[in-house]
Amino acid sequence: MTDASARQTARGETAFLQTEGLTKRFGQFTALDHVDLSIERGEFHSVIGPNGAGKTTLFNLISGALQPTAGSIRLGTTDLTGLSPAERVSERLARSFQLTTVFNGLSVRENVRLAAQAEAFTEMSSVRRLLSKPSRFDDINDHTASVLEDLRLTDVAETQASNLSYGDRRRLEVGLVLATDPEVVLLDEPTAGMSSDETSETMALLDDVLTDRTVVLVEHNVDLVLRASDRITTLSNGEVIATGTPEEIASDPDVRDAYLGGYTQ
Repeated sequence: MTDASARQTARGETAFLQTEGLTKRFGQFTALDHVDLSIERGEFHSVIGPNGAGKTTLFNLISGALQPTAGSIRLGTTDLTGLSPAERVSERLARSFQLTTVFNGLSVRENVRLAAQAEAFTEMSSVRRLLSKPSRFDDINDHTASVLEDLRLTDVAETQASNLSYGDRRRLEVGLVLATDPEVVLLDEPTAGMSSDETSETMALLDDVLTDRTVVLVEHNVDLVLRASDRITTLSNGEVIATGTPEEIASDPDVRDAYLGGYTQ
């Protein structure tokens, strides 16, 4: 999916999204154990591992759904560790979920517009929102239309979300993420439940709309991950066992033993 050479132009020399010693314990159970990630600006970075490896916990910590037991999370020069999920969105970090989380009773356009409006007004008081110039709403409407066009949802813009096909619902969820204009996008199994053709179409589309953003992907489709990623981190039992290029990960014996099941290129 991803053209690594095209993304290389957007990548910097130092980490853009970074975790240090990130740990999460639930009682006596350690779900994530001193995880260090270093992701460059513009990089497409995948996280893989068997069920129970800690991938969802990692995403929950980065997005703010959970607070860590220990460790830190930084985005650029900003320490995200103690921030709420909404505050992290304001810092231009957004996440899609494994299960679709759209508003079924609203149209596709209303879903995207609501996300765009929430982001635009997050830091404004109710009085300032009430007194906002009409042009502010025009900007939101224009941004909504742009997201719908990018994700090829314009034709179903007035369709109620509950009536969408599964593939369109997944794309709408990505639309809710893009409506917040994030620099970093966390994608949690965006092709889960899709057919092979739907998966290929969706990933090609995501490549188009996410080219200039930093992407962190959790995905079980190994072939897709190896094709899409600039680098890959493998988790096992809450710990990082390897980080490297797709070629390095595919040939790593520890990764093959833990997850890839002997996969070779």
